[in-house]
Amino acid sequence: MGAVIKYRFEEFEADLRAAELRKGGVRQKLQLQPFQVLVALLERPKEVVTREELRQRLWPEDTFVDFDHGLNTAMVKLRDVLGDSASKPKFIETIAKRGYRFLGSTEVVSDQPATPVAKESVQAEAAPPPATQPTSPQPSCLPAQDSALPRTNRNTARLLFTLAQIMYLIFYLSALFRWENTYQASFNTWGRAGSTAFVVYLATSMVGVAVRLYLISATALDYHLLASKYRVLTPALFFLDMIWALSPLLIADRIGLGFALGACAALVYMPFAQRTLIKMMQSGQ
Repeated sequence: MGAVIKYRFEEFEADLRAAELRKGGVRQKLQLQPFQVLVALLERPKEVVTREELRQRLWPEDTFVDFDHGLNTAMVKLRDVLGDSASKPKFIETIAKRGYRFLGSTEVVSDQPATPVAKESVQAEAAPPPATQPTSPQPSCLPAQDSALPRTNRNTARLLFTLAQIMYLIFYLSALFRWENTYQASFNTWGRAGSTAFVVYLATSMVGVAVRLYLISATALDYHLLASKYRVLTPALFFLDMIWALSPLLIADRIGLGFALGACAALVYMPFAQRTLIKMMQSGQ
């Protein structure tokens, strides 16, 4: 038998080499740890895989982590992708206080090695032996995180993302608290368009307060669907952030035009930085 490279069940296919779950050939958005949980269950269908076995597989002995929370979060994400339910399971059954069991039937796809062709002793001419190509060793574990992302602790990414939301929240509250100053600064900066600019900043700051509070609370509570919700909000957030990227110009008379332009450049980068942090949080699951 060769090394197992894929598991198939119903319309799903788990590719161990790419650490990807596909449904009808379409790649599903599933982080590494939920995928590892799925593979552990697929390796032993109809058998109970204990929580302790999953802990040893997902986290080394010297790793300090809230295992119960991490495993529960991974299971929620896995069931969400599979369209499964804990109360009425189709694929994954919860065994109370013990572990989980995969209920479906699996098809194993193996990497079969090439069988050498035996030579006949009575052949008139010996056929040249088939060229052997070096086989790459099969990975003993699933691939690591996306190498294009910076390597850092997931909690650090969560902290930086939260701080970015707090920064925007301070911007919005300052504009609302001193709205008279915002009104005057809008006219000083934009001239005849000052009234329009003031209305835009006032309206977007009120919307922004609600959005940033949602993102802060979702990050603090480690909401498992934060990444997907953030993707939905991305177009509106990008528009919002670009408007407020120009906000340092409102106080250019106090901090200087050069410093204001530098602050604008930094704020233009912030939407891309936040998206990277979200991906780092997601890949660290």
